[in-house]
Amino acid sequence: MGFFSFLGRVLFASIFILSAWQMFNEFGDDGGPAAKQWAPKLALVKKYIDGIIGKNNFHIDARTFVAASIFLNGFGGLLFVLGSSFGAYLLMYYLILTTPLMYDFYNYKTGKPEFFRVLCEFLQCAALVGALLFFLGMKNSITRKQPKRKITKSKAA
Repeated sequence: MGFFSFLGRVLFASIFILSAWQMFNEFGDDGGPAAKQWAPKLALVKKYIDGIIGKNNFHIDARTFVAASIFLNGFGGLLFVLGSSFGAYLLMYYLILTTPLMYDFYNYKTGKPEFFRVLCEFLQCAALVGALLFFLGMKNSITRKQPKRKITKSKAA
């Protein structure tokens, strides 16, 4: 059972580790293609937050966001392979922060082909969050091996 658990964690975390490796290799001075993809979405978030807290009080840099994504994916994936709950939390935070921004199916008309593509990817990320929640729940529900109590023999009179 232990080997299959480890193999499952390796296969699951490979999604995140390979994604972090690809983003790291393409990073460069401008943040790479990931930063170009995130820049318009982060501009919308900045515009929304500026409307709430006031203009020019909040700044989101796409390059910094991509660097944080690389860290969360890579470090969280490696810790998850080792069976750490902290790694699962890092991966879950990454998914919760990025999924609604990257796969914004709510901005597309229902019935269009791109709506279904984006919705499918959103639901896949939601399923990954569910798998991480399952891992955390199982990790917390497994009872630790209890040390065997020493059986006291009654004294014969």
